[in-house]
Amino acid sequence: MRNISRFFLLMLIAIVAGSAAFAQSAPPAAGPNLTIGLVMVGPYNDHGWSQANYDGVQYVLAKVPGTKLVYIDKANSADRPGTTVSQLGESLVAQGAKLVIFSSDDMTDEAIKFAQDHKDIFVILTSGSQQWKEGKDYKPLPNMINIMGRMEYMKMVAGVAAAMTTKTGKIGFLGPLINDETRRLAASAYLGARYAWVNYLKKDPAKLTFKVTWIGFWFNIPGVTSDPTQVADDFFNSGFDVVISGIDTTEAVAEAAKYTAQGKQVWAIPYDYSKAIDEGKGVSLGVPYFNWGPAYANAAKAAMNGTWKNHFEWNGPDWKNINNPDTSAVGFNKGTLSKEASAAIDKFIDELGKGLNLWTGPLNYQDGSVFLKKGEKATDQQIWYLPQLLQGMEGQSVSK
Repeated sequence: MRNISRFFLLMLIAIVAGSAAFAQSAPPAAGPNLTIGLVMVGPYNDHGWSQANYDGVQYVLAKVPGTKLVYIDKANSADRPGTTVSQLGESLVAQGAKLVIFSSDDMTDEAIKFAQDHKDIFVILTSGSQQWKEGKDYKPLPNMINIMGRMEYMKMVAGVAAAMTTKTGKIGFLGPLINDETRRLAASAYLGARYAWVNYLKKDPAKLTFKVTWIGFWFNIPGVTSDPTQVADDFFNSGFDVVISGIDTTEAVAEAAKYTAQGKQVWAIPYDYSKAIDEGKGVSLGVPYFNWGPAYANAAKAAMNGTWKNHFEWNGPDWKNINNPDTSAVGFNKGTLSKEASAAIDKFIDELGKGLNLWTGPLNYQDGSVFLKKGEKATDQQIWYLPQLLQGMEGQSVSK
C-alpha cells in the first residue's frame, strides 16, 4: 500500500512539474506569416527615437518574407489621455498582431502587464532589462525579450566631436527625463568629451564645462515639460557653443541653425535617427543613432520558426563598420566637422574597437563618492544602473 501511495505521489509531482513547464513555455511558432504590432511613444516620423524604431520594423518587412506591420504612435499620456499602453497593444492584437513591440522604457509596467495577460503573444520591450538574469529587475516572462543598443559607445563619439569643435570649452547636454538610461548616456558623452579634451587636445580637464539640463520627458509636452527650444537657447546664450541632444526630437539642431544664421558660431548633435543631421545642415556635427532592424528581424524569425526564448540583449556596434545597416546596432553619421575633428573621431572609433574602455577608474560619482577605483573596470550592471552623474558633470543626478 505504501508503494502504491508513493507511486501516485511521484505521478502527481510529475504532472505538476509538467504543468509548470507548460505554463512557462513561449507562445507556439507563428508560422510563415507574422503581423507585427509597434507601439511608439512619439510620432512615427519624429526624426528621432520613434522614427528609428519605425524604420527598424520597415527593415524587417524588407528582409523577412511573410511579415506585415500595424502600428500606433503618440502613445503617451498627453496625446492619448485615459488610454493605457496595454490597451493600445490589445488594439493591435485585434488587428492580427502576434508580436507586439513596446518601443520605450516609459512603457515598462504596461508592457509587463500586457505580456502577463497575453501569454500567446510575443512581446518585445525595447530598452528594458526585465529579462536580464543578472539585472536588478529580473522578471522572467517566456513571451518577452528586451532589446537595447550599446549607445554608450556612440554617445562617447558624440562627446569627442563636441570637444574637438567647441571654442569656449562649454558643452551642453539637452536631457529628457532622469533615469538610469539617461544618466549613463549623458555620462558616456562626458567621458568621450573629456577623453578627447585631455588626450587629443592636451588641455586641462578642469577647463572643460559639461552641463546637463533635463526637460522632464522624451520630447516637449507644452505645460508639462521644460521647452527644449528654450533650454537650447539658454545654453547658446550663456557661452555654450555645442549642445548634445539626448531627447527624441531635433530642437537642438534647429536652434543651432537659427543662431548660426544670426552670425553666432554654434553647433549641435541630434540623437536616435540616422538622418537627423539633415535637420541642421551646416551646424550638426553628426548623429549617434540606433539601428533596430537586425535585432527586430532576428526576433521576428524566432517568433515565426519556434526558436523564441525570453532573454535580454544589449547589442553593440560592428567595429569593422559601425554604419553597416545589416550588422551594427548603433552607429554615428558624421556631419559638419573640421578635418581635425573628423580625424579624431576616426581615431577614437578605432581605439574603441581595439578595446579602449572609458568606464575605467579612477572615476567618482557627482557627489564625490568613489564609483571605480584606479584601474577598476565597470561591470555591465554598474553602467546600466548608473545611480548618479559623474564628477566633473554639472546638472541634476536625480529628479527632485
